[in-house]
Amino acid sequence: MAPYLLLGFLIAGILHVYVPQRFYANYLSRDNKLSVLWAALLGVPLPLCSCGVIPTAIGLKNEKASRGAIASFLIATPQTGIDSILATFSLMGLGFAIVRPVAALITGVCGGLLVNRLIHDDNTTDDAPSACQVERGSKPWRVLKYAYFDMLRDIGLRLLIGLVVAALIQVAVPDEFFLSFGSQPLLQMLVILAIAIPMYICSTGSIPVAAALMMKGLSPGAALVMLMAGPAVNLASILVIHKAMGRRFTSLYLLTIVGFSILFGLLLNATGLQFYATAGQDACCAGETALPSPFKLICATILTLLIIYALMMKLFSKFANKPLDPDTTVYRVEDMHCSHCEAAVVRAVEKVPGVESAKASASANTLTVKGPATEEAIRTAVESVGYTFKGTQN
Repeated sequence: MAPYLLLGFLIAGILHVYVPQRFYANYLSRDNKLSVLWAALLGVPLPLCSCGVIPTAIGLKNEKASRGAIASFLIATPQTGIDSILATFSLMGLGFAIVRPVAALITGVCGGLLVNRLIHDDNTTDDAPSACQVERGSKPWRVLKYAYFDMLRDIGLRLLIGLVVAALIQVAVPDEFFLSFGSQPLLQMLVILAIAIPMYICSTGSIPVAAALMMKGLSPGAALVMLMAGPAVNLASILVIHKAMGRRFTSLYLLTIVGFSILFGLLLNATGLQFYATAGQDACCAGETALPSPFKLICATILTLLIIYALMMKLFSKFANKPLDPDTTVYRVEDMHCSHCEAAVVRAVEKVPGVESAKASASANTLTVKGPATEEAIRTAVESVGYTFKGTQN
Protein backbone atom coordinates (compact mmCIF):
# COMPACT_ATOMS: atom_id res chain seq x y z
CA MET A 1 0.00 0.00 0.00
CA ALA A 2 2.91 2.39 0.71
CA PRO A 3 3.56 3.80 -2.81
CA TYR A 4 -0.16 4.45 -3.35
CA LEU A 5 -0.56 6.04 0.09
CA LEU A 6 2.38 8.38 -0.45
CA LEU A 7 0.98 9.45 -3.82
CA GLY A 8 -2.53 9.81 -2.42
CA PHE A 9 -1.34 11.95 0.49
CA LEU A 10 0.51 14.22 -1.94
CA ILE A 11 -2.59 14.71 -4.12
CA ALA A 12 -4.62 15.38 -0.99
CA GLY A 13 -2.15 18.07 0.04
CA ILE A 14 -2.41 19.71 -3.38
CA LEU A 15 -6.22 19.76 -3.11
CA HIS A 16 -6.03 21.21 0.38
CA VAL A 17 -3.65 24.06 -0.51
CA TYR A 18 -4.50 24.99 -4.09
CA VAL A 19 -8.30 24.62 -4.07
CA PRO A 20 -9.85 27.35 -1.88
CA GLN A 21 -12.79 26.52 0.38
CA ARG A 22 -14.97 29.14 -1.31
CA PHE A 23 -14.59 27.27 -4.60
CA TYR A 24 -16.62 24.43 -3.10
CA ALA A 25 -19.17 26.74 -1.49
CA ASN A 26 -19.86 28.54 -4.78
CA TYR A 27 -21.29 25.38 -6.31
CA LEU A 28 -23.41 24.34 -3.34
CA SER A 29 -25.49 27.40 -2.56
CA ARG A 30 -28.68 26.63 -4.51
CA ASP A 31 -31.43 24.45 -3.10
CA ASN A 32 -31.65 22.15 -6.12
CA LYS A 33 -30.51 18.78 -7.48
CA LEU A 34 -27.39 20.23 -9.12
CA SER A 35 -26.00 21.53 -5.83
CA VAL A 36 -26.51 18.08 -4.28
CA LEU A 37 -24.62 16.46 -7.16
CA TRP A 38 -21.80 19.00 -6.96
CA ALA A 39 -21.48 18.45 -3.20
CA ALA A 40 -20.94 14.72 -3.67
CA LEU A 41 -18.60 15.17 -6.65
CA LEU A 42 -16.48 17.71 -4.78
CA GLY A 43 -16.49 15.67 -1.59
CA VAL A 44 -15.45 12.26 -2.95
CA PRO A 45 -11.74 13.12 -3.57
CA LEU A 46 -11.32 15.11 -0.34
CA PRO A 47 -9.37 13.30 2.42
CA LEU A 48 -11.72 14.25 5.28
CA CYS A 49 -12.70 11.79 8.01
CA SER A 50 -16.14 11.51 9.57
CA CYS A 51 -15.29 14.05 12.28
CA GLY A 52 -13.17 16.38 10.15
CA VAL A 53 -15.96 16.73 7.60
CA ILE A 54 -18.37 18.18 10.18
CA PRO A 55 -16.77 21.64 10.70
CA THR A 56 -16.23 21.84 6.94
CA ALA A 57 -19.92 21.15 6.38
CA ILE A 58 -20.91 23.75 8.98
CA GLY A 59 -18.64 26.21 7.19
CA LEU A 60 -20.43 25.40 3.93
CA LYS A 61 -23.74 26.06 5.67
CA ASN A 62 -22.54 29.52 6.62
CA GLU A 63 -21.56 30.04 2.99
CA LYS A 64 -25.31 29.52 2.30
CA ALA A 65 -25.02 25.97 0.98
CA SER A 66 -28.36 24.16 0.81
CA ARG A 67 -29.35 21.54 3.39
CA GLY A 68 -29.37 18.83 0.73
CA ALA A 69 -25.88 19.78 -0.39
CA ILE A 70 -24.64 19.65 3.21
CA ALA A 71 -26.14 16.17 3.65
CA SER A 72 -24.64 15.00 0.36
CA PHE A 73 -21.23 16.33 1.39
CA LEU A 74 -21.43 14.77 4.87
CA ILE A 75 -22.35 11.34 3.49
CA ALA A 76 -20.05 11.10 0.46
CA THR A 77 -16.87 12.77 1.70
CA PRO A 78 -15.69 10.54 4.59
CA GLN A 79 -16.40 7.29 2.72
CA THR A 80 -13.49 7.80 0.38
CA GLY A 81 -10.71 10.14 -0.73
CA ILE A 82 -8.00 10.25 -3.32
CA ASP A 83 -5.61 8.52 -0.91
CA SER A 84 -8.03 5.75 0.03
CA ILE A 85 -9.01 5.15 -3.61
CA LEU A 86 -5.38 4.48 -4.51
CA ALA A 87 -4.89 2.35 -1.39
CA THR A 88 -8.05 0.35 -2.19
CA PHE A 89 -6.70 -0.36 -5.66
CA SER A 90 -3.36 -1.50 -4.25
CA LEU A 91 -4.82 -3.95 -1.72
CA MET A 92 -8.27 -4.95 -3.01
CA GLY A 93 -8.05 -4.54 -6.76
CA LEU A 94 -9.51 -2.34 -9.46
CA GLY A 95 -13.10 -3.50 -8.95
CA PHE A 96 -13.35 -2.22 -5.38
CA ALA A 97 -11.40 0.93 -6.31
CA ILE A 98 -14.17 1.75 -8.82
CA VAL A 99 -17.20 0.54 -6.86
CA ARG A 100 -16.27 2.34 -3.64
CA PRO A 101 -16.26 5.98 -4.90
CA VAL A 102 -19.25 5.32 -7.18
CA ALA A 103 -21.24 3.99 -4.23
CA ALA A 104 -20.20 6.99 -2.11
CA LEU A 105 -21.26 9.37 -4.88
CA ILE A 106 -24.68 7.78 -5.39
CA THR A 107 -25.31 7.48 -1.64
CA GLY A 108 -24.44 11.13 -1.07
CA VAL A 109 -26.66 12.35 -3.92
CA CYS A 110 -29.65 10.25 -2.81
CA GLY A 111 -29.22 11.35 0.81
CA GLY A 112 -29.08 15.00 -0.21
CA LEU A 113 -32.20 14.69 -2.36
CA LEU A 114 -34.06 13.04 0.55
CA VAL A 115 -33.08 15.87 2.87
CA ASN A 116 -34.21 18.51 0.36
CA ARG A 117 -37.56 16.77 -0.03
CA LEU A 118 -38.31 15.85 3.59
CA ILE A 119 -36.75 18.68 5.64
CA HIS A 120 -38.19 22.10 4.94
CA ASP A 121 -37.20 24.01 8.05
CA ASP A 122 -33.64 24.95 9.00
CA ASN A 123 -32.32 23.36 12.18
CA THR A 124 -28.71 24.36 11.68
CA THR A 125 -26.92 27.25 13.31
CA ASP A 126 -25.44 30.22 11.51
CA ASP A 127 -22.87 31.16 14.09
CA ALA A 128 -19.95 29.08 12.90
CA PRO A 129 -17.33 30.98 10.96
CA SER A 130 -16.45 29.99 7.44
CA ALA A 131 -13.04 31.44 6.84
CA CYS A 132 -10.14 29.04 6.69
CA GLN A 133 -7.37 29.25 9.22
CA VAL A 134 -4.42 31.20 7.85
CA GLU A 135 -1.50 28.88 7.08
CA ARG A 136 2.07 30.11 7.01
CA GLY A 137 4.79 29.20 4.55
CA SER A 138 5.06 28.76 0.80
CA LYS A 139 2.44 26.70 -0.97
CA PRO A 140 4.78 23.78 -1.82
CA TRP A 141 5.83 23.60 1.84
CA ARG A 142 2.20 23.68 2.97
CA VAL A 143 1.37 20.86 0.53
CA LEU A 144 4.14 18.67 1.96
CA LYS A 145 3.32 19.58 5.56
CA TYR A 146 -0.36 18.77 5.15
CA ALA A 147 0.29 15.59 3.14
CA TYR A 148 3.06 14.04 5.19
CA PHE A 149 2.59 15.50 8.65
CA ASP A 150 -0.93 16.79 9.31
CA MET A 151 -2.69 13.88 7.61
CA LEU A 152 -0.38 11.28 9.13
CA ARG A 153 -0.85 12.86 12.55
CA ASP A 154 -4.62 12.55 12.07
CA ILE A 155 -4.93 9.07 10.58
CA GLY A 156 -1.52 7.47 11.14
CA LEU A 157 -2.49 5.78 14.39
CA ARG A 158 -5.80 4.56 12.97
CA LEU A 159 -4.05 3.27 9.87
CA LEU A 160 -1.62 1.31 12.05
CA ILE A 161 -4.51 0.02 14.16
CA GLY A 162 -6.29 -1.08 10.98
CA LEU A 163 -3.21 -2.98 9.83
CA VAL A 164 -2.78 -4.63 13.23
CA VAL A 165 -6.46 -5.58 13.34
CA ALA A 166 -6.13 -7.01 9.84
CA ALA A 167 -3.13 -9.09 10.94
CA LEU A 168 -5.00 -10.32 14.03
CA ILE A 169 -7.99 -11.27 11.89
CA GLN A 170 -5.74 -13.12 9.47
CA VAL A 171 -4.12 -15.13 12.28
CA ALA A 172 -6.89 -15.54 14.86
CA VAL A 173 -10.16 -15.87 12.94
CA PRO A 174 -10.83 -19.42 11.71
CA ASP A 175 -11.18 -19.79 7.97
CA GLU A 176 -14.65 -21.29 8.45
CA PHE A 177 -16.03 -18.44 10.61
CA PHE A 178 -17.58 -16.29 7.90
CA LEU A 179 -18.19 -19.27 5.68
CA SER A 180 -20.84 -20.32 8.23
CA PHE A 181 -22.78 -17.22 7.15
CA GLY A 182 -22.31 -18.01 3.48
CA SER A 183 -26.01 -18.61 2.85
CA GLN A 184 -26.96 -15.47 4.82
CA PRO A 185 -25.10 -12.51 3.31
CA LEU A 186 -27.59 -10.06 4.85
CA LEU A 187 -26.72 -11.36 8.32
CA GLN A 188 -23.04 -10.77 7.53
CA MET A 189 -23.82 -7.17 6.62
CA LEU A 190 -25.88 -6.55 9.75
CA VAL A 191 -23.05 -7.88 11.93
CA ILE A 192 -20.57 -5.61 10.13
CA LEU A 193 -22.90 -2.60 10.55
CA ALA A 194 -23.25 -3.26 14.27
CA ILE A 195 -19.47 -3.16 14.56
CA ALA A 196 -18.67 -0.40 12.05
CA ILE A 197 -21.18 2.33 12.91
CA PRO A 198 -20.11 3.12 16.50
CA MET A 199 -16.35 2.72 15.92
CA TYR A 200 -14.03 5.38 14.53
CA ILE A 201 -12.11 4.18 11.47
CA CYS A 202 -10.82 6.28 8.59
CA SER A 203 -11.42 5.44 4.94
CA THR A 204 -7.83 4.28 4.51
CA GLY A 205 -7.62 2.37 7.79
CA SER A 206 -10.73 0.38 6.89
CA ILE A 207 -9.09 -1.12 3.80
CA PRO A 208 -6.74 -3.68 5.40
CA VAL A 209 -9.51 -4.70 7.82
CA ALA A 210 -11.97 -5.34 4.98
CA ALA A 211 -9.33 -7.19 2.96
CA ALA A 212 -8.46 -9.43 5.91
CA LEU A 213 -12.12 -10.19 6.54
CA MET A 214 -12.59 -11.15 2.90
CA MET A 215 -9.66 -13.53 3.13
CA LYS A 216 -11.51 -15.20 6.02
CA GLY A 217 -14.64 -15.77 3.96
CA LEU A 218 -16.54 -12.48 4.27
CA SER A 219 -18.58 -11.78 1.15
CA PRO A 220 -17.51 -8.88 -1.11
CA GLY A 221 -20.83 -7.16 -0.36
CA ALA A 222 -20.25 -7.27 3.40
CA ALA A 223 -16.71 -5.98 2.88
CA LEU A 224 -18.17 -3.07 0.91
CA VAL A 225 -20.52 -2.37 3.83
CA MET A 226 -17.43 -2.08 6.06
CA LEU A 227 -15.76 0.27 3.56
CA MET A 228 -18.88 2.48 3.31
CA ALA A 229 -20.40 2.57 6.79
CA GLY A 230 -17.20 2.35 8.84
CA PRO A 231 -15.59 5.61 7.62
CA ALA A 232 -18.88 7.44 6.99
CA VAL A 233 -20.09 7.63 10.57
CA ASN A 234 -19.08 7.09 14.18
CA LEU A 235 -20.69 7.74 17.55
CA ALA A 236 -18.94 11.08 18.06
CA SER A 237 -19.98 12.41 14.65
CA ILE A 238 -23.58 11.30 15.23
CA LEU A 239 -23.74 13.34 18.46
CA VAL A 240 -22.18 16.42 16.87
CA ILE A 241 -24.40 16.30 13.78
CA HIS A 242 -27.48 15.85 15.99
CA LYS A 243 -26.49 18.95 17.96
CA ALA A 244 -25.59 21.08 14.93
CA MET A 245 -28.12 19.90 12.33
CA GLY A 246 -31.11 18.58 14.25
CA ARG A 247 -32.80 15.26 14.90
CA ARG A 248 -34.56 14.76 11.55
CA PHE A 249 -31.43 15.62 9.57
CA THR A 250 -29.38 13.15 11.63
CA SER A 251 -31.99 10.41 11.22
CA LEU A 252 -32.01 10.75 7.43
CA TYR A 253 -28.22 10.91 7.41
CA LEU A 254 -27.94 7.60 9.30
CA LEU A 255 -30.74 5.83 7.43
CA THR A 256 -29.20 6.77 4.09
CA ILE A 257 -25.77 5.41 5.04
CA VAL A 258 -27.17 2.18 6.48
CA GLY A 259 -29.72 1.59 3.73
CA PHE A 260 -27.45 2.27 0.77
CA SER A 261 -24.48 0.38 2.20
CA ILE A 262 -26.69 -2.73 2.48
CA LEU A 263 -28.19 -2.07 -0.97
CA PHE A 264 -24.80 -1.78 -2.67
CA GLY A 265 -23.54 -4.78 -0.71
CA LEU A 266 -26.42 -6.92 -1.94
CA LEU A 267 -25.98 -5.64 -5.51
CA LEU A 268 -22.28 -6.44 -5.41
CA ASN A 269 -22.99 -9.98 -4.22
CA ALA A 270 -25.71 -10.35 -6.86
CA THR A 271 -23.26 -9.61 -9.68
CA GLY A 272 -21.43 -12.84 -8.87
CA LEU A 273 -18.07 -11.20 -9.57
CA GLN A 274 -15.28 -12.87 -7.62
CA PHE A 275 -13.53 -9.76 -6.30
CA TYR A 276 -11.86 -11.69 -3.52
CA ALA A 277 -10.33 -14.27 -5.89
CA THR A 278 -7.74 -11.84 -7.19
CA ALA A 279 -7.62 -9.14 -4.51
CA GLY A 280 -7.42 -11.62 -1.67
CA GLN A 281 -4.80 -13.73 -3.41
CA ASP A 282 -2.65 -10.72 -4.23
CA ALA A 283 -2.92 -9.39 -0.69
CA CYS A 284 -2.16 -12.60 1.16
CA CYS A 285 0.26 -14.32 -1.20
CA ALA A 286 2.42 -11.43 -2.41
CA GLY A 287 4.83 -11.96 0.46
CA GLU A 288 5.11 -15.67 -0.31
CA THR A 289 5.90 -15.36 -4.01
CA ALA A 290 8.60 -12.69 -3.96
CA LEU A 291 10.22 -10.07 -1.82
CA PRO A 292 8.98 -6.51 -2.24
CA SER A 293 10.68 -4.58 -4.99
CA PRO A 294 13.31 -2.04 -3.87
CA PHE A 295 10.97 0.81 -4.76
CA LYS A 296 8.15 -0.60 -2.62
CA LEU A 297 10.56 -1.28 0.21
CA ILE A 298 11.88 2.29 0.08
CA CYS A 299 8.32 3.68 0.05
CA ALA A 300 7.33 1.48 2.98
CA THR A 301 10.38 2.65 4.95
CA ILE A 302 9.68 6.32 4.21
CA LEU A 303 6.02 5.95 5.13
CA THR A 304 6.89 4.15 8.37
CA LEU A 305 9.37 6.86 9.40
CA LEU A 306 6.88 9.62 8.58
CA ILE A 307 4.16 7.94 10.65
CA ILE A 308 6.54 7.45 13.60
CA TYR A 309 7.65 11.09 13.45
CA ALA A 310 4.09 12.44 13.19
CA LEU A 311 2.85 10.30 16.08
CA MET A 312 5.86 11.17 18.25
CA MET A 313 5.25 14.88 17.69
CA LYS A 314 1.57 14.38 18.49
CA LEU A 315 2.46 12.58 21.72
CA PHE A 316 5.04 15.24 22.61
CA SER A 317 2.50 18.04 22.12
CA LYS A 318 0.10 16.23 24.43
CA PHE A 319 2.51 16.10 27.35
CA ALA A 320 4.65 19.17 26.74
CA ASN A 321 4.11 21.88 29.36
CA LYS A 322 5.32 25.18 27.97
CA PRO A 323 5.47 28.24 30.23
CA LEU A 324 2.51 30.51 29.57
CA ASP A 325 2.52 34.26 29.09
CA PRO A 326 0.65 36.24 31.74
CA ASP A 327 -2.17 36.97 29.28
CA THR A 328 -2.57 33.33 28.15
CA THR A 329 -5.22 30.87 29.31
CA VAL A 330 -5.56 27.15 28.61
CA TYR A 331 -9.09 25.75 28.25
CA ARG A 332 -10.25 22.15 27.92
CA VAL A 333 -12.18 21.36 24.74
CA GLU A 334 -13.43 17.86 23.98
CA ASP A 335 -14.65 16.08 20.81
CA MET A 336 -11.71 17.26 18.67
CA HIS A 337 -10.24 14.35 16.70
CA CYS A 338 -8.03 15.76 13.93
CA SER A 339 -6.37 18.85 12.45
CA HIS A 340 -9.64 19.86 10.77
CA CYS A 341 -11.32 19.94 14.19
CA GLU A 342 -8.44 22.02 15.56
CA ALA A 343 -8.72 24.47 12.67
CA ALA A 344 -12.49 24.82 13.15
CA VAL A 345 -12.08 25.66 16.84
CA VAL A 346 -9.20 28.07 16.24
CA ARG A 347 -10.87 30.05 13.49
CA ALA A 348 -14.05 30.35 15.58
CA VAL A 349 -12.18 31.57 18.65
CA GLU A 350 -9.95 34.00 16.74
CA LYS A 351 -13.06 35.93 15.72
CA VAL A 352 -13.87 36.66 19.38
CA PRO A 353 -13.06 40.26 20.39
CA GLY A 354 -10.04 40.32 22.65
CA VAL A 355 -8.41 37.15 21.27
CA GLU A 356 -4.92 37.86 19.97
CA SER A 357 -4.08 34.27 19.04
CA ALA A 358 -5.35 30.74 19.63
CA LYS A 359 -3.97 27.23 19.31
CA ALA A 360 -5.91 23.96 19.67
CA SER A 361 -4.59 20.47 20.34
CA ALA A 362 -6.83 17.50 19.59
CA SER A 363 -4.45 15.06 21.27
CA ALA A 364 -4.38 17.02 24.54
CA ASN A 365 -7.99 18.30 24.31
CA THR A 366 -6.75 21.83 24.98
CA LEU A 367 -7.29 25.31 23.60
CA THR A 368 -4.64 27.92 24.38
CA VAL A 369 -5.88 31.50 24.03
CA LYS A 370 -3.84 34.69 24.30
CA GLY A 371 -5.71 37.90 25.01
CA PRO A 372 -8.24 39.39 27.45
CA ALA A 373 -11.33 37.68 25.97
CA THR A 374 -13.81 36.38 28.55
CA GLU A 375 -14.34 32.69 29.20
CA GLU A 376 -18.01 32.98 28.32
CA ALA A 377 -17.18 34.43 24.91
CA ILE A 378 -14.71 31.61 24.28
CA ARG A 379 -17.33 29.06 25.34
CA THR A 380 -19.88 30.50 22.92
CA ALA A 381 -17.41 30.39 20.02
CA VAL A 382 -16.34 26.80 20.72
CA GLU A 383 -19.88 25.49 21.14
CA SER A 384 -21.03 27.28 17.97
CA VAL A 385 -18.94 24.87 15.89
CA GLY A 386 -20.15 21.78 17.73
CA TYR A 387 -17.42 21.06 20.29
CA THR A 388 -17.65 20.63 24.06
CA PHE A 389 -16.18 23.41 26.20
CA LYS A 390 -15.09 22.29 29.69
CA GLY A 391 -13.71 25.54 31.11
CA THR A 392 -10.21 26.40 32.30
CA GLN A 393 -7.63 23.63 32.26
CA ASN A 394 -6.50 22.70 35.79
